[in-house]
Amino acid sequence: MTVIVDYGAGNLRSVQNTLDELKATYTVTDQANVIESASKLMLPGVGHFGQMMQAMDRLGIRSAILSTIRSGIPTLGICLGLQSFFESSEEAPDIAGFGLIRGAVKRFQATRDSSGKTFRIPHMGWNLLAPTRPCRLLEGLGSQSYAYFANSYYVPVSDFTAATTHYIHPITSVLEFDNVYGIQCHPEKSGPVGLRVVRNFLGL
Repeated sequence: MTVIVDYGAGNLRSVQNTLDELKATYTVTDQANVIESASKLMLPGVGHFGQMMQAMDRLGIRSAILSTIRSGIPTLGICLGLQSFFESSEEAPDIAGFGLIRGAVKRFQATRDSSGKTFRIPHMGWNLLAPTRPCRLLEGLGSQSYAYFANSYYVPVSDFTAATTHYIHPITSVLEFDNVYGIQCHPEKSGPVGLRVVRNFLGL
């Protein structure tokens, strides 16, 4: 059973709509025992890094999520869900993330490029996913796939980056690390590209 973690994320309903469109079987829960029974795990995310992690602790589900991931269950983090895999975020420096991957999530700094174009924060709208290596989430998608973003914070490019997106500078837009998958954009708002990403995840 695919389990969607309900900690109060703003995009929970739209993630459910995507799975409904794909005719997937799933459950939504904030209960540790249900999380631990998952065959696939999804962490949606719209909101504040600190509030997300504090909600996990308040619900008593942080350890259940970690043990489920470490048992090898395929896990997909969407937007803030991706960012939660890291040790910390500049959005809430004193709040610990899951720490599955070393490093910190960074904040975009508003700037202008050499042509005078202003990059505003948040990064909002459609942008290109540029694959950097084979990734199961991106199977069947070409090199010119666009997805919808809404983020003020980003994951720096690392060895686990499977696709980048350029906004001010390259950022990680897709991540693959063993059974851990993450996508910075919102597949539930990205039309056929987003549907393919979620379908690929469900097919793992």
